[in-house]
Amino acid sequence: MGNPQIVVLIRIALIIGIFLVLLQIVRLIKRMIEMKHRRELISSVTPLDRGTESERDLVYKLIQSGIPAKTIFHDLLIEKGNGEYSQIDVVVPTKVGILVFEVKDYSGWIFGNGGHEQWTQVMAYGNEKYRFYNPIRQNASHIRYLRKELNLPDNIPVFSIIVFYGNSTLKDLNYIPRNTFVIKPYRVNDVITDILNYNPEAPFTDKWEIIRLLKEAVERGDSTYATQQHIQNIGDKLGKHRIYE
Repeated sequence: MGNPQIVVLIRIALIIGIFLVLLQIVRLIKRMIEMKHRRELISSVTPLDRGTESERDLVYKLIQSGIPAKTIFHDLLIEKGNGEYSQIDVVVPTKVGILVFEVKDYSGWIFGNGGHEQWTQVMAYGNEKYRFYNPIRQNASHIRYLRKELNLPDNIPVFSIIVFYGNSTLKDLNYIPRNTFVIKPYRVNDVITDILNYNPEAPFTDKWEIIRLLKEAVERGDSTYATQQHIQNIGDKLGKHRIYE
């Protein structure tokens, strides 16, 4: 017979090994259940292949924040006129007004002034700098066309919320306009809570008409022709095909 102490140690090691394996299996099953639940919640609002992963994550966070799925509208196309459209990531009508979300995916440090045309992305410890269009202005344009589409009177507030996904840090932002918020994804619940708690109920006259028009905008976003037309319009504005190298 072998050394009894060694036998005991081997048995203990086997028990610990089996326990660790079972723990990993339990964690994997729990993760699979959570992912299934997540997919079910997102699909209650929008198809799992529609929009970007960050947009769908925002939808999930909104539901987690207590926003009913039926009041979350994802990937809308708003008519601007002359065959052009404005694409909006997410819209949520609430009792205090309408929330309009613009999702951005950036890494690095983000610097910006609410009134400036361009913001700055700084990467590689300051060695790389890139300019991008002020997302506050971009979303303000979306809101302008949305107001027109929904026939919203001036006394109905619209809140602009810019959500920065990616490995980015909001380093130095200032002069953010009223009813405008620039946030990281983990603060979604906080900003919604503040908006709902610190604003009076909006004097809506026909909420169901607003819901109907928002549904139409989502369906328009699902239209192959309208989506292709929107992409073509953006491409024409960029004019990349008019550059010869």
